[in-house]
Formats: sequence, structure tokens, C-alpha cells
Amino acid sequence: MHALSDKKYSLQIRRHIRRNLARFEVRDQPQDELRCAAVTLPVSCVEDQPALIITRRVGGLRAHSGQWALPGGRIDEGETAEEAALRELREEINLQLSPRSVLGRLDDYVTRSGYRITPVVVWCGLQQQELRPNPEEVASIHFIRFSELASPAAPRFETIPQSDREVLSMRLDVEQIYAPTAALLYQFREVVICGASTRVLHYDQPVFAWR
Repeated sequence: MHALSDKKYSLQIRRHIRRNLARFEVRDQPQDELRCAAVTLPVSCVEDQPALIITRRVGGLRAHSGQWALPGGRIDEGETAEEAALRELREEINLQLSPRSVLGRLDDYVTRSGYRITPVVVWCGLQQQELRPNPEEVASIHFIRFSELASPAAPRFETIPQSDREVLSMRLDVEQIYAPTAALLYQFREVVICGASTRVLHYDQPVFAWR
């Protein structure tokens, strides 16, 4: 793609995302006894297609070892969710962005393991070869194209005997990804890509993610 048309296409994507996020009424959740965390949903481009960056955690971690995740972690004292999200993005995949890269937020999601996760959508526009995983936390970095997220076959809803809520997952090329990450991916798909106002707090996680 020609550089000028590529720049114009990127601008169109960012405008689309900003417009849909501006229309969306974000719902915050009370902290109560929860630990506060922030994750980033970094939007990039792969072969001229918009995509999200996700990671797979290294094996052997104390919590959520080997699971699929968005770059993120605990919010330090005095930090905003946006500041924490950008810091974790830098620490986990060597991607340093300015506050101007923030496009908006999605709903807080409360996990079974006692976290209130605040999702922050950012624009990076980089290619994978420019990223570098932190070997202490990240095993690999992957791109999920918008077209894959928007597929009608991607979201899965199932019941389990341990919960009266449906468990949400997203069937993607890399693997079947479960909530909480799947919940954030699904709301991103609905709000950012499709322009809907879908909520995901009521969806549960599989038992293996409760710890």
C-alpha cells in the first residue's frame, strides 16, 4: 500500500474507533475489597488490516500461568488506569506510547480472582517485529485481526455446573480464549468494531481461571 493511502487508512480506523468509544457509556465498578488492575487493548495493523495485540503468559508463573492475556497488571498507588496500562505495555512487550495514543475505555470487569480490570484502548500502529516480549512474563506476542474478532463463529457461550452464569470464550485462530480476556475481546468487538453497547460483566470465567 502506498504510504499516503496507508496513512489515510490508519486515520480512518482511528476515527472509527474514537467515534464508537465516544458513543459508549462506560460503566465503572466499585473497588470495595478488589485489587485494581488495568489492561491495554492495543490496536495495530497487520498486512494492511486492523488487529489487536494479545500475549500468552509464560509457564510457571504464580498466577494464570500459560494463559492468554492482554498486556496489563496492577495499578500502582497514584496511577490512573491509563497510566498503568501504558506502563505495563512498555514493561511487557517493549512498546512505549504517549498518553495521546489512548483512544478510550471499556467497562470494568470483575474477576473471580479478586481484581477489578479496567480496559484501555490504545493506538500503536506497529508491526510485530518491532515488539519484544519480557521473558519473565510474556511467552509470545500475537495479532488478532478485526475480521477474525468480528466473525459470527468467534464468541462461544456455555454453561457449567459450578456457576449460574454463562461462561464466555472466543474461538480464534490461535486457540479458544476464555474470560476474563475473552470478555474484554468480546466487548471490544461489539463496541469498537460493531458500534453496539454490549455489556459483559455478567459473563463468568471457567473454573481454571478462578484462582
